Amino acid sequence: MRLNPSLPGPTKVGLALGIVSLSWAAILIRFTSSPAVTTAAWRMTLSAAVLLPLLAARRPGLPRRGVGLASLAGAFLALHFALWFESLRHTTVASSAALVTTNPIFVGLLSALLLRERPSRVLWQGILLSAAGGILIGGGDFAVGGEALLGDALALLGAVAASAYLLVGRRAQGAGPLLPYVSVTYGMAALILLGGAGGRGDPLPLPGDWPWIALMALGPQLLGHTSVNWALRRLPASVVAVAILGEPVGATLWAYLVFGEAPGIAQGVGIALVLLGIARALREVRL
Repeated sequence: MRLNPSLPGPTKVGLALGIVSLSWAAILIRFTSSPAVTTAAWRMTLSAAVLLPLLAARRPGLPRRGVGLASLAGAFLALHFALWFESLRHTTVASSAALVTTNPIFVGLLSALLLRERPSRVLWQGILLSAAGGILIGGGDFAVGGEALLGDALALLGAVAASAYLLVGRRAQGAGPLLPYVSVTYGMAALILLGGAGGRGDPLPLPGDWPWIALMALGPQLLGHTSVNWALRRLPASVVAVAILGEPVGATLWAYLVFGEAPGIAQGVGIALVLLGIARALREVRL
């Protein structure tokens, strides 16, 4: 699988910047005390609110197909956040972040079926190495059981939803400009999550959570997720999914520095495998 060698270096830099931004999401979520759906809802609402003035000044907008794809992507993104935010209430940052980014397995399989982007042998090697690393990072929870395993299960379901979000984003290539696409995507996710928060009786976050939610909106969402959507217009979904596996590596490091959640030996080996898998998967892709 060789991409157009004329693709500029900023593709690589933009994706790397997005992954670093995403790696802070779990840390910021752990600082909040509001219900998971409420926290996710206002992260998306603030993100959409920032984009609205830019969208109003942008012409043309999205064609009907682009609106449909962006709305579908927003629904999957809302489901991903609802599951993952709740996961972080039950297990460690390292375990949750590692398992929620096992999506390359699902993306690799579905890309071949739905997008006709069949992963190469080298890319599959990278996927398997990185996925094995993610399992090792989160594997300690199997010894803990109970609540930690619930968090792991929610994180895995979040990975499936994230895979669908990435695949729809790749499908939206050529369906309209990036800014209107992410605006509709984030707006749809916000509406769905706000409905869920209202239905639970928790429409607003706790006052002390607002600074952390604002940082989530500006960093992991507007910078991180928008960079990922930008990269999806230039790279196969399976490649972007493998690169996102750098997120749990960063999250594990920040969790150690901020919360003192030191990774064990197995997690250390898992981090090394994730990095090796990313390097292997991206080796033959000319950025």
